[in-house]
Amino acid sequence: MTWLLNLFPSEKGVSKMQELTEKIKQKAIEIGFHKVGIAKVDTEYQDNAVNRLQAWLRLGYQADMAWMNNPKRFDIRQCMPEVQSVISVALNYYTPHQQSEDKKHGKISRYGWGRDYHKVMQKKLKALSQWLDDQDDNMKTRYYVDTGPVQDKVWAQRAGIGWIAKNSNVITREYGSWVFLGEILTNLNLIPDPPHTEHCGTCTRCIEACPTNAIARPFVVDANRCIAYHTIENRAEKLPEAIADNLQEWVAGCDICQEVCPWNQRFAQETDIPDFQPYSGNIAPDLEQLADMTEEQWQQQFPASALRRIKPTMWQRNARANLEE
Repeated sequence: MTWLLNLFPSEKGVSKMQELTEKIKQKAIEIGFHKVGIAKVDTEYQDNAVNRLQAWLRLGYQADMAWMNNPKRFDIRQCMPEVQSVISVALNYYTPHQQSEDKKHGKISRYGWGRDYHKVMQKKLKALSQWLDDQDDNMKTRYYVDTGPVQDKVWAQRAGIGWIAKNSNVITREYGSWVFLGEILTNLNLIPDPPHTEHCGTCTRCIEACPTNAIARPFVVDANRCIAYHTIENRAEKLPEAIADNLQEWVAGCDICQEVCPWNQRFAQETDIPDFQPYSGNIAPDLEQLADMTEEQWQQQFPASALRRIKPTMWQRNARANLEE
């Protein structure tokens, strides 16, 4: 079946390519992905994504996230030299639970309420990747769930999954921005989907709602001023005063710019993936308890959780900063 990997100038070849592309999409949905799209790896593709990333880095908006400057992020071929297509997928993780308004309780970003999304996505991506590998002996695939040096949001927009919004999240028409993204790189030459158009219009709700003015300008987020960055990535003993004074009970991430988004308010729908239902204690954790969290308590409260990236001393720091507001 080596015809799968060839370029097809003939009408018959194009038909086979279309058939395979649709078959891949059907398999992705069967495995449990909510959205799937295809992007062609084309050196002539013009969306200025690399230039924008480089400009963002020059401004220092990555803060201490040095990995954002990985050269592979500028050219996906450095991740896989033979790549011809990127299969982009999305999983809806929204549940209808709401954050507590009690100032004694902390707020955790929805993405971390349930099971670690890396584990959920990787299992499904592995299944799709193995299915692809079974189609041809010469097949090559590589998959990522935001841990690799791939601009996943850029490829999601190129593949028609959604558009990169003014708060830098990808918004889908069906689920808003409550989606996890992943991708499979392959040496298959597939039929690409049209890139998604941008539909934020004149809306600036996310920019206006951010208490730390982290959205420096539309589509550009400065991590140095972002609550999510500081509560998850900042390893310092104390948070900057401008952040600590504006946490609004957030202790792990921040969803403010997503909660005010009209697309999320109108189109969010509950996920059908049980793993994304909240673990007990993740919706409204007690700030006093977090401020005194021990290593043992941390182990018990955050099993198989993406929130394990936040170490016990960081939970203590974040909780105490809220209590001192």
